[in-house]
Amino acid sequence: MDEEKIVRELDFKAVRSSGPGGQHANKTATRVELSFDLQNSEALNEDEKSRISRKLANRINSEGILKMASEESRSQHSNKEIVIQNFLNEIKGALKKPKKRKKTKPTRASKIKRLKEKKKKAEIKANRKDPLK
Repeated sequence: MDEEKIVRELDFKAVRSSGPGGQHANKTATRVELSFDLQNSEALNEDEKSRISRKLANRINSEGILKMASEESRSQHSNKEIVIQNFLNEIKGALKKPKKRKKTKPTRASKIKRLKEKKKKAEIKANRKDPLK
């Protein structure tokens, strides 16, 4: 995965941000929306594309475009940097292969400890019973 190539393939759109901000928010387009055409990307191979589309299926629309947005800052430039960083983190996370689980057996000491606890519990419960019955 070549980050620079991917960043060159991104499309940005600036729109008005929601929420408070007074007159400034009403006249400036500070929210940045990022679009990435996953299926037509030349920076990723087919295996990476399929892995990303599986992991980020909820973020990809019906046309196969991954969309993200940022409106954290009042600056369009800052929001662009933030959304690029978030996008790259999402892509890296989707491409990361999970570690395989190694099967382990319980140790002898843990088996003995479990049996002792079990015996103790059984005695406590047995002592609750009425001795006359």
